[in-house]
Amino acid sequence: MRGFQATRIGSVAVAVLMLSACGGGNFRPVSDMPVRIGQPYQIRGTTYVPAADPRYDVLGYASWYGNESGNRTANGERFRPGWITAAHTTLPLPSYVEVTALDTGRRIIVRVNDRGPFVRGPRIIDLSRGAAEMLGMKAQGQAPVRVRAVEPPEKDRKRLREGRPARDLSPVGERVLQNLRAQLSGAGF
Repeated sequence: MRGFQATRIGSVAVAVLMLSACGGGNFRPVSDMPVRIGQPYQIRGTTYVPAADPRYDVLGYASWYGNESGNRTANGERFRPGWITAAHTTLPLPSYVEVTALDTGRRIIVRVNDRGPFVRGPRIIDLSRGAAEMLGMKAQGQAPVRVRAVEPPEKDRKRLREGRPARDLSPVGERVLQNLRAQLSGAGF
């Protein structure tokens, strides 16, 4: 009986080790190097052309996603819904953006490590659940935002690579928010 139990425990241990090796070996470590721009690609009849754009500053809508936990992101990392990450169709992977919620003025720095959203219309970024919660838009599902490319200090980059939020940013003032909302409204969104 003891021999059977030892064999059974040994078999379970080997199976656990094998499964953990499979799960961990398929993903790229979270790193800022190399930065990948990528080739043009087509999704549902739309062609996307990735490019470095340090002056990227766009108004539109953000949505959030979180059901893909554990899946591979476009740059090969494991998707972790609680981390402060995002998907963008053309920015380099990884890159960093400042996302401002136009409803509240709340601002956060987000690490872009995936591709999306692949829908026609004014959606310009898909946020992880963690990023949506920090912006206060998780319950809405979709919110008007400003997305700007930024080069945060290494301390903020390191925190985001470790799954923690970057430093707190002060909210945008009401006068600036009114201007941004008017611009978004004038664009027909």
